[in-house]
Amino acid sequence: MALEQQLQSIDTPFLLIDKPKFEANIVALRLRLKPFQVQLRPHLKTVKSVEGAKHVLPDFESPAVVSTLREAEVFAQAGYRNLTYAVGITAQKLPRILALLNKGIDISILLDSIAQAQAVAAFCQTHECSIPTLLEIDCDGHRGGIKASDPLLIEIGNILHQGGVELRGVLTHAGESYACDSRQALIEAAEGERAAAVEAAVNLTTQGLPCPVVSVGSTPTAHFAQNLDGVTEVRAGVYTFFDLVMAGIGVCSAENIALSVVTSVIGHNPEKNWLFIDAGWMALSQDRGTRNQKIDRGYGLVCDINGRIIPGLQVSAANQEHGIITACGDQNLTDIVLGTKLRILPNHACATGAMHSGYYVADPDSSELDYWHRIQGW
Repeated sequence: MALEQQLQSIDTPFLLIDKPKFEANIVALRLRLKPFQVQLRPHLKTVKSVEGAKHVLPDFESPAVVSTLREAEVFAQAGYRNLTYAVGITAQKLPRILALLNKGIDISILLDSIAQAQAVAAFCQTHECSIPTLLEIDCDGHRGGIKASDPLLIEIGNILHQGGVELRGVLTHAGESYACDSRQALIEAAEGERAAAVEAAVNLTTQGLPCPVVSVGSTPTAHFAQNLDGVTEVRAGVYTFFDLVMAGIGVCSAENIALSVVTSVIGHNPEKNWLFIDAGWMALSQDRGTRNQKIDRGYGLVCDINGRIIPGLQVSAANQEHGIITACGDQNLTDIVLGTKLRILPNHACATGAMHSGYYVADPDSSELDYWHRIQGW
């Protein structure tokens, strides 16, 4: 059955992966980082699927990042053994970390405070274990972390080291790179990220503390880094699918976006020249990440059923279960008949993916659509 026929037969809305674009995005970043001789540690919070991870990671020993312990447990059950839980740790989550370690999973945790360090040290002493731990470094004021030059870095490192905890290294994330609007700004964000992580690593080792891992990463900086001296690994997640936010800051083009929401036309408002679809914010998410970019893409760009962008159309408003498509030109939207299936490119692939339980996967080399389940919950 032809792809268009298969898509027509599935009730909307649903998520669709363009597999050739997905695989091309994965290969492109690996090739870009290869000359730097650093390890790529993909963030699985975007794909969030065991079936999808098989395409992102070369094998079960490949390094990966997760954002929830539920992800860690599911990927570990599937056979993946080298994980970083890149969200600040709390004491009540440590038993789940220990359970994974006891199953032979190499999982590291993240922290940036004395209270966290003391809790981890106390837990390790009580349970006679050692949990691999990374210190989060603040490279751009985006969120949490310790400044590389802050004496607190050494104080926390000493608490862990003296408490029998495995101090594995440092990790930083250039979250502010998502606000960049030029190639030069992206290059500078990547260098700022690298410099902060390397400075922190040097400060730790100068004080006799171990720092074998120097981890940096975001999808924008991974694609624009010019120098990765001193870095051991690069993390990125949304690069597998890309989205309109990434296109808006110049990391990719809209044509590179591998994820879309397939929706059906359910009505018209001829007076306002509106088109109603059955994909509202429950299908597209409420993420409006392009709002502050040079071009606001509303709730997503509109494509035909074959994935070709329809110029001038976007989802301008969204309610719970329906969206409103408008035209920026003089196109008469009442010409698009009821029942027509369209694809919507998302602002934020991670947020849109979270609204669905799985993906249909379009592969031109297969006569049938595949289906990948998503990992839900925490």
